[in-house]
Amino acid sequence: MSETTTLTARHLFDGEEFIDNARLVMRDGVVAEVGSSGGNGDLRFDTGMIVPGFVDLQVNGGGGYLLNDAPTLETIREICAAHIRLGSTSILPTLITDSAEKVRAALEAAVAAQRANVPGFFGLHLEGPHLAKTRKGAHYPGLMREMTADDLDLLVSAASELPRLMVTLAPEMVSNDQIATLAEAGIVVSLGHSDCAASAALAAADAGASCVTHLFNAMSPLNHREPGLVGAALESGKLDAGLIADGFHVDPIAIRIALASKRGPGRIFLVSDAMSVAGSELTSFTLGSRKILRHEGRLTLEDGTLAGADLDIRTAVAFMVETVGLELAEALRMATSYPASTMRAAGRAGSLKLGAPANFLHLSEDFDLEGVWLNGSAYAA
Repeated sequence: MSETTTLTARHLFDGEEFIDNARLVMRDGVVAEVGSSGGNGDLRFDTGMIVPGFVDLQVNGGGGYLLNDAPTLETIREICAAHIRLGSTSILPTLITDSAEKVRAALEAAVAAQRANVPGFFGLHLEGPHLAKTRKGAHYPGLMREMTADDLDLLVSAASELPRLMVTLAPEMVSNDQIATLAEAGIVVSLGHSDCAASAALAAADAGASCVTHLFNAMSPLNHREPGLVGAALESGKLDAGLIADGFHVDPIAIRIALASKRGPGRIFLVSDAMSVAGSELTSFTLGSRKILRHEGRLTLEDGTLAGADLDIRTAVAFMVETVGLELAEALRMATSYPASTMRAAGRAGSLKLGAPANFLHLSEDFDLEGVWLNGSAYAA
């Protein structure tokens, strides 16, 4: 027997635009009707706004857990739960550069998470190990290496068992034929941690790469004679790009310039690059053998190198509106429908359109998170 719930809201964002005096009907956890008719409902929201659950494609950890520490089903479950509590209802747990054994373990854990239908699990992101040592960031250079035929076979095989797989790699560490094979297998190939020339990045995009990881960070910069990966990311309409909007990784001026110059249909979307401290009171943690310090919104190695972000998507949306000056609807698209489209999952996440899962948030006008709903039911951690 089906279960139907009606929601009314003064302001509802459906992933593309705002609907005032909205009425949303949910049947068995799925959006069955949405429009502007108002009235009374089983759930009524007269203040703030209803928005789709956020989509975060770069999540290293949360709730005290880091995927690299223990790439297991339980770790993925805990990371997903931590980020649901922060408003991200669809995430890609992310493994940064590590050993071949850890990569295999992460892929196996992700398959297990898919089979267990872990709430919030949207797929897996492998950020490395096929990255350039010259743009290592906080990644361990001793484990960075070129992609082998065995690596390629492993990724292609895993992609057939996962709902979504993103792989960040540097063009100088793989061939364009390998990129093409990954893309043909349904893997979202993202360029990052690279010193490549713009021409190499554009060739990778022609081969099938469709994204750039944390725009501006750990990549060849925009120069007037060599535009680098940053220039290619902004110039190519084939490339979407993730952005860490915390005020530390990228200056607001650079963000405004990027937004103004990005060629479509490629889009810039928000990522958290969150580490284990997200949703916790931890003030430090270890990444491999290195200590990461948390201080005043920054995560750094002891030498000051940024090491992930102390950020969640809700905070990034607020930053984009209040500091960068972006229109609210566009900031919300960057947190919902844009990243969903990057993963070729438009309508399956980041949306409150007909047929979409009824995953949504109640935000105050000041971006406070008032509640989270998964499949039409209030989430209780």
